[in-house]
Amino acid sequence: MLRGSGCHRCIVSSRECLGLPSLSFPCPSAGAGEPVGTGAGCCGCYPVCGFCLAGRCRWRMGTQRGRGDSGSMARTGPALDDKDVTLKGPLQQAGQSEEALMAELSGLVQKVVKSSSWWERHGVDISILGCSFLLLPAGFLCLRSAQAIPFLAGVLTLGVVHHTLTVKGSHLASHNALTESKSWGKVWAIFFIELCSAFTVEQATYNHVKIHHGYTNIIGLGDSSTWKLPFLNRYIYMFIAPLAVPILTPLVALGLLRNVEWKAALRTLCCMFLGLYCHYWLLLHVSGFQSPWSALLCMLLTRSLLAHPYIHVNIFQHIGLPMFAADRKPKRIHLMSLGVLNLPRNALLDWSFGHSLISCHVEHHLFPRLSDNMCLKIKPIVSQYLKQKKLPYNEDTYASRLRLFLQRYEELMVHAPPLTELVGIQ
Repeated sequence: MLRGSGCHRCIVSSRECLGLPSLSFPCPSAGAGEPVGTGAGCCGCYPVCGFCLAGRCRWRMGTQRGRGDSGSMARTGPALDDKDVTLKGPLQQAGQSEEALMAELSGLVQKVVKSSSWWERHGVDISILGCSFLLLPAGFLCLRSAQAIPFLAGVLTLGVVHHTLTVKGSHLASHNALTESKSWGKVWAIFFIELCSAFTVEQATYNHVKIHHGYTNIIGLGDSSTWKLPFLNRYIYMFIAPLAVPILTPLVALGLLRNVEWKAALRTLCCMFLGLYCHYWLLLHVSGFQSPWSALLCMLLTRSLLAHPYIHVNIFQHIGLPMFAADRKPKRIHLMSLGVLNLPRNALLDWSFGHSLISCHVEHHLFPRLSDNMCLKIKPIVSQYLKQKKLPYNEDTYASRLRLFLQRYEELMVHAPPLTELVGIQ
């Protein structure tokens, strides 16, 4: 059972309520009888029942209340008009608008940020990236060994370092979360995204910051559909295709360069070539590889070491959660609490990917300019606030999400995600 919101009325989702293109939800009004129309009713029933059509919905009149499978309050409420999404229930009873909720939460977070030292805001994450650089010589030297254990230690070291720089470093740099200076932020973005990751800064920033964060779980914009390859079956996509990420990344970047200015494209090409060639040169001249093909194979191995969790994390934390139309999306605090999921803490992934991509993804989407360490620091405040206001705070385990995606791969990764009619939270 997934803690969070189902696609219509359940605040604690059953697996049957995740990602299915066609579902029926009976009317909670006693004696409603069979559905008589199409579309959703004001109580969240689907198809619409006779009570809703007649304007006599007992649920809407407050004569009944319901609970989800785990005792959480059922997510039901009044009908929506075509232009606005308004959440009723405790939020309205408390007299707080969506903007007031976000402003109140932002105020609580800002107090923590202002009271935090530079070391907490930036130093911890910069130190992790710095330690990764210091591990590079040891990794390349271990590859010189003819013995299996030191050689595997070198592969593991270089693989973890590579993903720390390319995932954690690039992610923080794209949000300018490594420094207060915009100029230095641009320098770090070029270094981590183009030199280390072989991608283009302009397109990475646009697609991730502007689209994914600006339109999280909005169909056709930030719905994570770029991660879908519907022509692959579930096992190839989940377990074999990730090995191709190091090859596909620079190829995709080359295709995107036509969308940027020629000066930026030239800079990107130079940085991509320099980063890839330095890796190749170090394997030949420091690690002692005798043939170009063995060096290239080692590059592929180290750069794809954590590619599986990289792909999995990116799909687990959004796909399968509520999706919305652009003209009917809820306000920011509700959008992020409904459409984002946290995974449990994991030492390896926390180091390589960062807290904001693993256990603090909800916090990261609410406050994307904060560093990984600050997202971890504000996590208790955000989780307590959302739960206090009866808003979803989605959490699930890695193994549970993996099972879900293997069982529901067709619905979640092949078919278009169903739109969610946001009918309120009670």
